[in-house]
Amino acid sequence: MKITIEAVEKRYGDVVALAGPSFEIPTGSTFGVLGTNGAGKTTLFELLVGHDVPDAGDITLGGLHAADAGPKLRQQVGYLPEQVGFPPLLSGREVLTVHARARQLGPERDDRVAEVLETVGLTEAADRKIAGYSNGMRGRLGLAAALLAEPPVLVLDEPTAGLDPRGVETFHRLIERVSTETNATVVVSSHVLSEVERLCDSVAILHEGTLCAAGSVDELAMETDVQSNITLRPVDDAAERLWDVLGKYGSVNEQGDRLVLTCPGERLLELLGELANADVDGIEVSEPGLDTAFHAAIDDTVDGSSGVADV
Repeated sequence: MKITIEAVEKRYGDVVALAGPSFEIPTGSTFGVLGTNGAGKTTLFELLVGHDVPDAGDITLGGLHAADAGPKLRQQVGYLPEQVGFPPLLSGREVLTVHARARQLGPERDDRVAEVLETVGLTEAADRKIAGYSNGMRGRLGLAAALLAEPPVLVLDEPTAGLDPRGVETFHRLIERVSTETNATVVVSSHVLSEVERLCDSVAILHEGTLCAAGSVDELAMETDVQSNITLRPVDDAAERLWDVLGKYGSVNEQGDRLVLTCPGERLLELLGELANADVDGIEVSEPGLDTAFHAAIDDTVDGSSGVADV
């Protein structure tokens, strides 16, 4: 299901949580929403799932307008908030059975509960009290609840916060499995840039309620003005010719039998095209990643009022 965010604004008194970001999330993609504290990520998620309404602008999921879709919207979206709470004296299976009834699942309810328990790896712990669950197990139970009705949209707010490395890896594999085996559109918020780079096709970067950048991870990395390093070894007497070519793109240094070029990231593809038939023994490229793109996008954003809450 395609999601469209159009010039969405949201205020809480004098505090501006969202100041008009616009972007699209393609059907079936895994999309990351990034930002500093107070960027408006959680506010955006609350609007996406219909827990609040924008003051201006619009959010649509398929043909549904999030502001007025009500129960129809909640049937289409599985939501995992950052803080997951369940009655401690119920078992995992009992919690999911309650959620299944709320989702109005039919005679297949028990089978579906068993299926999602298996998906998130909680079958053996299904009849244990939640009071004895670890943080990771509670997170997986929250994901199971979100998956119950097989929604076309999953919204996951900081899903690995508070998990140990093993729990994070387990959760990553679950999200990758959902992305691979379904056509669900998955929207993920995270402070861990490496996590988003691993899981997501595209991202939006927010800062103080505004949109700094949006696009695929590779596109954003390539568009930064941070430098890339290209190392190559000329074959035979090609060094002089290559030096002239490389010099058009940046600063060239000689390191033993190799030439090293420092090149602006936005010119990297142009350079690699020119080197396609060059007499070289291999080319190594050190490209800027999502971390570089994130910080460059934030730095390029004009500083505005800082009166924004961590919402």
